[in-house]
Amino acid sequence: MPLTRALFSKLREALVSVLPVTLIVIILYFTPLVWLTSTELIVFIISSLGLILGIALFNLGADMAMTPMGEHTGAGLTRSGSLALLLGVCFLMGLFITIAEPDLTVLASQVSGLISEMTLVVTVGVGVGIFLVMCVLKIVFQKSLASLLMYFYMILFALASMVLVVGGEGFLAIAFDSGGVTTGPITVPFIMALGVGIAATIGGKNASENSFGLIAMCSVGPILAVLLLGSGARGELNYSVPDYSVETRLDELLPKIIAIVKEVAIALGLIVIFFMILQLVYLKLPKRLLGRIAVGIGYTFVGLVIFLTAVTVGFMPVGYRLGTELSANSPAVLIGFGFIIGFVTVLAEPAVHVLNKQVEELTGGTVSRTSMLAALSVGVGISIALSMLRIVFKFNILYYLIPGYLISLGLSFFVPGLYTAIAFDSGGVASGPLTSSFILPLAVGVCVSLHGEASVLTDAFGIVAMVALTPLITIQLLGFRAVLRRRISERVAMRRMLESDDEQIIEFM
Repeated sequence: MPLTRALFSKLREALVSVLPVTLIVIILYFTPLVWLTSTELIVFIISSLGLILGIALFNLGADMAMTPMGEHTGAGLTRSGSLALLLGVCFLMGLFITIAEPDLTVLASQVSGLISEMTLVVTVGVGVGIFLVMCVLKIVFQKSLASLLMYFYMILFALASMVLVVGGEGFLAIAFDSGGVTTGPITVPFIMALGVGIAATIGGKNASENSFGLIAMCSVGPILAVLLLGSGARGELNYSVPDYSVETRLDELLPKIIAIVKEVAIALGLIVIFFMILQLVYLKLPKRLLGRIAVGIGYTFVGLVIFLTAVTVGFMPVGYRLGTELSANSPAVLIGFGFIIGFVTVLAEPAVHVLNKQVEELTGGTVSRTSMLAALSVGVGISIALSMLRIVFKFNILYYLIPGYLISLGLSFFVPGLYTAIAFDSGGVASGPLTSSFILPLAVGVCVSLHGEASVLTDAFGIVAMVALTPLITIQLLGFRAVLRRRISERVAMRRMLESDDEQIIEFM
């Protein structure tokens, strides 16, 4: 019964999350703004139902498997006393977890015309593995997250400039998008729980703060790795837009489902095998907990297969079609729709809810789920609106990214470290599966209609990076507001104390 109640709870959460996006598409169907066929609408509605079920099963599986696996791995290996062992395991787990990440799979399928799917996945996986090691060292040696991020982003933008010089502008947007999609529904619960386990075991006054920031660090690694890959690119970059049509997706449905099942089985299999080796050698967890983890892995597997099938068959084609249709309207309509769809899409991201729950629990309610979700929704809405503006007027994404990261890094020196860590983690989780499977195809559709296929690499891609950027600012502004409120309340309290003392002196006189 408890498991059944948990499943129904997850289904309710998923329904609330997916319903806004579904309603927007249905409403648009009955307006002159877009033209969708009845087949496209029906497939999209069925895919929405699949998405709800997939998200629910996955979230249940994450709670039962990914989170305890990460927490026990971090705590167990930390207690072993071997830093080299901890770092080696973290590198391999970062690599395997990334290979299993559905967000990356969705992005890789859309850029396969430029980079092979395996090359991109392995490159990004290595980047995550290396920076997960950096995260562990940060926790062990109690280093400032803001200082580390400042240092790594300086390196990142220097490398980005070099890629532009050698003519690899197409790699630039894909690299930043890779950083956004890496931290998705599988990666987030595991990595965050890993950080919680390590920080709790090490202890210290900043244990709660140190448990955050891992997602932020792990988002940098893939960007650097793909930029390094792009720095070696020579000659003209050839890219072809994939076939997004619903008819093609339906014709290839059975082979696609079989391919998804194989991919998910291999990816999760690598994680399970490696975890079992750790269990036999170091962890020694009780059988009851292992049984719960095994059931959770099953839920995760089924949820991911359903999720990926739904987004591939229904959401990607409809997202692309909406982009091509909306591009015929004025830029104001396009930008306004971008804000609305960004605002509601983040609600459907599974990793967002995982992060919000952990943030509320670890901060004792100081940072509530509601305030987090509101800040994220506004931030993502703004990011999509700005991305539509960039597509319309065709300018380099660095005009957004450089000042955006400078503002976010600057804010980190004026807000509590906890808010900075949460903000950068939020940026990673906001750019989840729906961003890469619905928002990105929408941007591609707009770009193809306005400027042709040749401009997709430089103008459409990068939208995932924008989604990952704006929450860094909005969440830290939330922290800045909290700091101002506390200072104002302290001044009011001090003034009242002084006035009370003055009255006592007067009465005495």
